[in-house]
Amino acid sequence: MLRLTAKALVCALSIGLAGLTQAADPVVIKFSHVVAENTPKGQGALLFKKLAEERLPGKVRVEVYPNSSLFGDGKEMEALLLGDVQIVAPSLAKFEHYSKGVQVFDLPFLFDDMAAVDRFQASPAGQGLLSSMESKGITGLGYWHNGLKQLSANKPLYEPKDARGLKFRVQASAVLEEQFKAVRANPRKMSFAEVYQGLQTGVVNGAENPYSNIYSQKMHEVQKYITESNHGLLDYMVITNTKFWNGLPEDVRSELRKIMDEVSAEVNKQADALNQGDKQRILAAGTTEIIELTPEQRAKWREAMQPVWKKFEGEIGADLIKAAQAANQP
Repeated sequence: MLRLTAKALVCALSIGLAGLTQAADPVVIKFSHVVAENTPKGQGALLFKKLAEERLPGKVRVEVYPNSSLFGDGKEMEALLLGDVQIVAPSLAKFEHYSKGVQVFDLPFLFDDMAAVDRFQASPAGQGLLSSMESKGITGLGYWHNGLKQLSANKPLYEPKDARGLKFRVQASAVLEEQFKAVRANPRKMSFAEVYQGLQTGVVNGAENPYSNIYSQKMHEVQKYITESNHGLLDYMVITNTKFWNGLPEDVRSELRKIMDEVSAEVNKQADALNQGDKQRILAAGTTEIIELTPEQRAKWREAMQPVWKKFEGEIGADLIKAAQAANQP
């Protein structure tokens, strides 16, 4: 009898120690993204890891997987919903199947500059989009800038007619497809990791990206011309799995929220400087001519693409488009 009791005590003690060990295990957050580490998103992910592990020592461990090394462009949303990763930061063009309102960010020539983007994203309308997908298991934590997009091609693009017949790589976004159809170009959906090879082999003739993406992915080596169009936005929404996020201890979740806000502010502050620096590096490489549009030429592009707004007004919501337009006024 005593032997059985002692054995039971040993078992109970072992289970208790195992429980303590398990309780002490840090929360592992896998942060997967598809771009290089020397981009705004890449730097933001590393800063999030640094601050989270510094301020929540032993409670949180962040593993960062850049350059599609864990999941590619087309798989990261599915991976998040399955719980295979805990944080991803897809471009805003990736959310049309989860929240039609987020398509507002894809409308061409909507924002005059990044200051207008900041004002809209900080507004009640912009913040509301972060929580618009929680019923589908997605919680938005913040917006990260990459910057305004430029058109690149293997021929000079001064006016919309110059794009006619060219094949442009686009993300899987109905708005972006219609944007290129509006100038009689041919949109081709392609994952980000395949763009360089696609441009190199002629599967596509052109693309649209901020300077940091063009430089970090070496697209300037296979594109003779970049038109500084600033026609659209390529930003990211940092998202997490809602069930995972709500299941975190309150103190951990609260601190991670503060860290994310801090990192977002830093990423957005540095994004413009990084893009301008990469523009200069592209010029220094001497492989690509950068075309600066006259106000008249830019007006022609805007006029050609403007019908896309009306086409998607019903899905996005006229009030949301008006709120975004209002952000152009300081």
